[in-house]
Amino acid sequence: MSERATKPAVCPACDDPNFRLLFHATDRLYRTTTEVFRIIECSRCGLIRLDPWPAQAEMSRYYPDTYWFVPGDAAADRLEEAWRRLVLADHVEFVRAALRKCPAEGLVLDVGCGGGLFVRLLRERGFRAIGLDLSPKAAALAWQVNRVPVICANLRDAPLPEASCAAITMFHVLEHLEDPTEYLEAAHRLLAPDGRLIVQTPNAASWQFLLLGENWSGLDVPRHLLNFRASDLEYLLKCCGFQVRRRKFFSLRDNPAGLATSLAPWLDPMARRVRRLPEGPRLRLFKDLLYLGLLAASLPFTLLEAACRAGSTVMLEASKES
Repeated sequence: MSERATKPAVCPACDDPNFRLLFHATDRLYRTTTEVFRIIECSRCGLIRLDPWPAQAEMSRYYPDTYWFVPGDAAADRLEEAWRRLVLADHVEFVRAALRKCPAEGLVLDVGCGGGLFVRLLRERGFRAIGLDLSPKAAALAWQVNRVPVICANLRDAPLPEASCAAITMFHVLEHLEDPTEYLEAAHRLLAPDGRLIVQTPNAASWQFLLLGENWSGLDVPRHLLNFRASDLEYLLKCCGFQVRRRKFFSLRDNPAGLATSLAPWLDPMARRVRRLPEGPRLRLFKDLLYLGLLAASLPFTLLEAACRAGSTVMLEASKES
């Protein structure tokens, strides 16, 4: 494996050049590269980040075409589709609860929508939901597979009027961005005065990260450039004009899966698909069922860490500061 030997940039949060090296890591999950990166922690503010950040021209090779979920006709595909629908209901309910408390009217915009299944679930429940994604491949799949409208653009350039959104969701988006403030400021402009912003990221203050270190799937090297703790994320939102109203440290979709994938990345269905591992239908279904069993076994621990506000993800509901 080759390691990049470049001088680290200053901390993007506080501009301090000093840091503490936590460990080295590479793409353990999808194996898109053998390059070794550093995970470092700012000596001043404690923000954890990847170092060095890949150049923009390199990023596309870390997101192969098979990165987005597209259900097929095999039994394993039907099982995965049913599972995704089940666990995404948790996200849908979080959005519904947020909108019940705000009088704003308008679109529900899902930023980083991927294949569009979450947008489809929202529309099935009566919301005026649309997606946004930087990837033309993802936008095309969202329309072809889930029949949902998707804007292919950077959120900053989205062709939407100001104050046109009742809610904007960003599930696992901010950690991928070099400048998350750009997206948050754009969201502030697009939200109605009483609208709601919902963001979710992996939680670098979780028990899983503490116990597993560089093997924690929430790092997702090299796709995750920033690794937020809940306090980091709340501070970032405040700096961009938002007030946090609700916090949640458990996600049925992400927390058990994060632990299961950390322990057995070779079983993760998405990783196997991205890596195009040779699997017959029976072997694929067998591995999926093994992974499902590992998810079930991970559930008690992930519920406990979330109850202690140390879950492996943090989901926040925020509104514009008055």
